[in-house]
Amino acid sequence: MHRQKGTRNTAQTIIEEIMRRRQETGVSVLQLAEEYGKPYETIRSMIVRENKKNRDAQIGKFPNKQRTRKQPTTLQEYKYENKRLKMENELLRDFLSLVGRR
Repeated sequence: MHRQKGTRNTAQTIIEEIMRRRQETGVSVLQLAEEYGKPYETIRSMIVRENKKNRDAQIGKFPNKQRTRKQPTTLQEYKYENKRLKMENELLRDFLSLVGRR
């Protein structure tokens, strides 16, 4: 039986138990892997992933959130953006012709 894409192999409660045991008792990753019947790399990646989640949550960081340029809203802003893009395009075209491409 195949699992549906995007579902976890290991329940979140087990991951939390692994993390708790690792932090409280200092059990090695190898011992945890043997106890839970999972490969060493799986347990190791769980611990790394959970530590990253906790670290990001503490500093208020949102993973995969990229800053994007603010979209113009008025006609004047559209004209300015258009002028800026034309100038940028012209500069790039001049650069490429100087380098010898085209």
